[in-house]
Amino acid sequence: MPHLLFKPHDNIQTSNDGHFKFIATCEYDKKICTVYNNKEFLLTKVIKNGNDLVKLDSSTRLTPVDLMKTALNDYEKVANSEVLFSNVNSMYNKVKPEDEYLKDINYFVEEFQTNKEIYVEVGFGSGVHLLHQAKMNPDKIIIGLEIHYPSIEQVLKQVKLQNIENILVINYDARLFLEFLKSNSVGKVFVHFPVPWDKKPHRRVMSVEFIEECMRVLKVDGTLELRTDSPNYFEYSTSLLKHFQEYKHEILTNQDLDVTSKYEARWKREEKTIWDVKIQAKDNSAQVVLEGDFSFPFIYDKEDLKSKINTKALIKEDYLVHFESIYNIEDNGISGLLIKVTFGSFDRPVAKYLLLENGKIRYFQGDPIITRANLEAHKTILEILK
Repeated sequence: MPHLLFKPHDNIQTSNDGHFKFIATCEYDKKICTVYNNKEFLLTKVIKNGNDLVKLDSSTRLTPVDLMKTALNDYEKVANSEVLFSNVNSMYNKVKPEDEYLKDINYFVEEFQTNKEIYVEVGFGSGVHLLHQAKMNPDKIIIGLEIHYPSIEQVLKQVKLQNIENILVINYDARLFLEFLKSNSVGKVFVHFPVPWDKKPHRRVMSVEFIEECMRVLKVDGTLELRTDSPNYFEYSTSLLKHFQEYKHEILTNQDLDVTSKYEARWKREEKTIWDVKIQAKDNSAQVVLEGDFSFPFIYDKEDLKSKINTKALIKEDYLVHFESIYNIEDNGISGLLIKVTFGSFDRPVAKYLLLENGKIRYFQGDPIITRANLEAHKTILEILK
């Protein structure tokens, strides 16, 4: 991660008309509230081997990445201390966030609209199958989900080289992504060669909940198609079918597809068994409307608030709330708190900060995305803090 290493130095001067607004402190480190182009994020200052390390706060990173690079460079100018090490100028993103085919989750929550049928591929890897589907179905929108950035970069290069215009790529957890798609809008969901996670089965994409969500977003007769070479994953996935006995399904082995990745070709040469499990949606599903907000409608006392916060994680049936750390703010005329809290879905919890300023609380960097788990977690946070 890009950072600066200084000789020990005093806190920088903060102000309302500059980029650095306040400094929040706790026992272990300090958070520096930074604002550029009306976007706020945090820098972290921590002691390392007797010197001061200043880096980006991982929970508040944002795009474009150049804003954060600028913040570190500006911090260097005002720190009034010798720089012992810097890798800021080598900082870059292989995948440009402004790429027209690379989207973040906010795009799908706030902007995405289409009357075209959608195909979704979970974990597209090399992208061979994803690109093939896009070329064979130019009238459809092909959404590819992947958490491995080199794979994303590779696919985006091919999208441009091959002049493909109907692919959207997102770096997001598939177990949560479907929640943001309309019911009955998807023709196919492909889950090809997912990571088996034999030692951490809770991380598997396939689950009763995931299949239920697939059946909601799929059109009538649309299909969820799993393809795997893992005997354990195959057995696990077919065991889930007992929850979906009313749905048509089929199990096939060693089927040839129109396109084959180099890895699948190698497995075939090794005569490994490849299984296909297909489940077909049967009914139209009602549209899901999530309503609620993330406001804090009370006036809060700083000391009272600190007394109510327990840093032990609170685990509910479908979500969690974990207050991780509390930072005190007595700087630039502000008396308040910065509270780090992780909450929401077990699969992809949200790490946010709550900012208490002048008796009012808000989510630093704006409200979380509206999901069922986030809304329920927020209600619990309200109950704890009120």
